Amino acid sequence: MFTRNFLLILLANIVLGSAMPMLIILGGLAGGWLAPREWLATAPPSTQMLIGIIVATPVSLFMGRFGRRAGFLLGAMCLVVGGITAAVALVLQNFLLLCLAHAALGAALISVNYFRFAASEAVPAGHRAQAISFTLASGLVAALLGPQLFNEAKDILAPTPLAGAYLAIAALGILGAVPVCWLRMPASRVKAARSGAGSAVRILRQNPKATWAIGLAALSQAMMVLLMTPTPLAMIGCGFAEGQAADVIRWHVVAMFAPGFFTGSLIRRFGGTRIAVLGLVFLFGSAVTAWSGIDLFEFYAALVLLGVGWNFGFIGGTHLLQAALSDEERPLVQGVNDTLLAISSSGASLLAGVLYAGTGWTGLAAVSAPVLALLALILALRFRVRQAPARA
Repeated sequence: MFTRNFLLILLANIVLGSAMPMLIILGGLAGGWLAPREWLATAPPSTQMLIGIIVATPVSLFMGRFGRRAGFLLGAMCLVVGGITAAVALVLQNFLLLCLAHAALGAALISVNYFRFAASEAVPAGHRAQAISFTLASGLVAALLGPQLFNEAKDILAPTPLAGAYLAIAALGILGAVPVCWLRMPASRVKAARSGAGSAVRILRQNPKATWAIGLAALSQAMMVLLMTPTPLAMIGCGFAEGQAADVIRWHVVAMFAPGFFTGSLIRRFGGTRIAVLGLVFLFGSAVTAWSGIDLFEFYAALVLLGVGWNFGFIGGTHLLQAALSDEERPLVQGVNDTLLAISSSGASLLAGVLYAGTGWTGLAAVSAPVLALLALILALRFRVRQAPARA
């Protein structure tokens, strides 16, 4: 399984993916420092998220026409340009320039998301689930490396705050481009890239297996964001310290990525559908646990279950999507898939804020559980598919 291309993909994913946790920290802080109005503080990360929704399909089509290597190099270049531009924006105290920088960074992060698909194409067919699983698991290294790099680099351009961290992101773009340059992926699928978005809709109408797979991944993603987003605020509101909230989030991140080392093997043995549905069961258990109480143990248990549930649901759905598509269909449908994932994340993030403000933490959890069960039931009834466990 560990082919040359696959190892290069893992390395590039770790390096380029380390920018993601840094940007989670940076977006609001830099925006708050430069925003002319307090309510504009989240404009940079919001711009980043919006651009991610807009460019997900074009990036996939670009890779379909020009190849994975060209697409990942474009993403690395966006990371360099965005990081340098953001640092300049902080030095010049230009808020609009900072938002433009985060637009480039949003495009870069979307391109990094396609490493999981490239990994499945870089190994023999029997190891595709494990390749996807290992690629997501490598995100654990990035999740730990990013915050440490932020702490080391943020004051490099003192007294300008945070600018050094953006320069570190640009450096990650340069370093991450090195293993990408050595990639030798299969020929691009020009026909698919030229066939247009209408073809993707037609493919999904004719292929319930692909629609089922996208639904599983999107539902897992939305549920994870819905409960994760307000967790630190809820814990502080319950009287816990910021350090305790940070530790709960840390273990949540570990639970998201660490199972990736064996999720692929579970999929090979039991099938992608069973593992993805098991992920939904864990997500349901997370909501019930969060609803059951507000002690520290409940927060830890709910967020760990949330992480494992997302891992099973997301990896299972991704593997099922790859298995359901031909080589020519993948660039089109993968782009639609990641667009829908970005929309589900954004919508869940906004909904989390509304529900938390209106009902509190336990109310949010109480709403989440039946909604998840209802959506999963609708999805199962609408797109019922039969697949052999060994292949699914």
